[in-house]
Amino acid sequence: MNIAIFGRSFEEDARDYIQLLFDELRKLGAKVSILESYSHFLLKNINIGLPFTTYSHHEELVGNFDYVFCIGGDGTILNAVTYVKDSGIPILGINTGRLGFMATISKTQIQKTLYQLVNGKYRLEERTLISITNQSKIFKDQNFAINEVTINRKDTTSMISVMTMVDGSYLNTYWADGLIVATPTGSTGYSLSCGGPIVMPGSQNFVITPIAPHNLNVRPLVIGDHNEIRIKVDGRTDNFLVGMDSRIYTLDTGSELIIKKADFTINMLIPDNHDFASTLRNKLLWGLDRRN
Repeated sequence: MNIAIFGRSFEEDARDYIQLLFDELRKLGAKVSILESYSHFLLKNINIGLPFTTYSHHEELVGNFDYVFCIGGDGTILNAVTYVKDSGIPILGINTGRLGFMATISKTQIQKTLYQLVNGKYRLEERTLISITNQSKIFKDQNFAINEVTINRKDTTSMISVMTMVDGSYLNTYWADGLIVATPTGSTGYSLSCGGPIVMPGSQNFVITPIAPHNLNVRPLVIGDHNEIRIKVDGRTDNFLVGMDSRIYTLDTGSELIIKKADFTINMLIPDNHDFASTLRNKLLWGLDRRN
């Protein structure tokens, strides 16, 4: 196996599990390359115990690796996506963070999961990405997100107005703190906290969710991911914020954004004993009776 390792840091209680991961990779004879910045952290905290190379750019991953092992939480996976891009390399999320809807492999499942991979007991789950285009070419070659695009007010306590068109037809002008356009993957993130629905991966849609709307009868809306969304923001300040996953950009009020499905997907590596329904039950505590 040719494995690219991606991560940022981990807490003390994860140290032994990360050591176990590298011990098992050594036993399996895996060829390993580690994100350069992460390798410095690992060398100070564990005994890597096998020869490795480092990488620092997307181009170094393309065509060279079977999997990307992402060590951290969902935020770490959001960063990993900017390296993987359109390479098609499957991502395995090993959760050393907190909730972990994408990083579904717990620290205690590392050894079992590795042997599932070796024996082909997994599937690939395609995740749709969302993209932004505009005249300023914001985010440059990283104008895509696996979770959501967010529009937020900046430097004001006043609401902004977000004029929204879908496939050229006027939908609504949202008078709110902002607007979220989420993928199915992102439906369990910011959109969910603002009252949006949970959407199963592969559902081929986007969720438009207002953030604290002035009119309480304005509700989240599910549309097809083939639709093109155009947004124009107005308000009492000169600027507003645009976010794509963990990245943020300031734009001038009056700028127009075009939001649509990206032309590539991200492959998530899912072991046979995992599925989205069990993730929801475990992470959201569905069915837990606190009376017992």
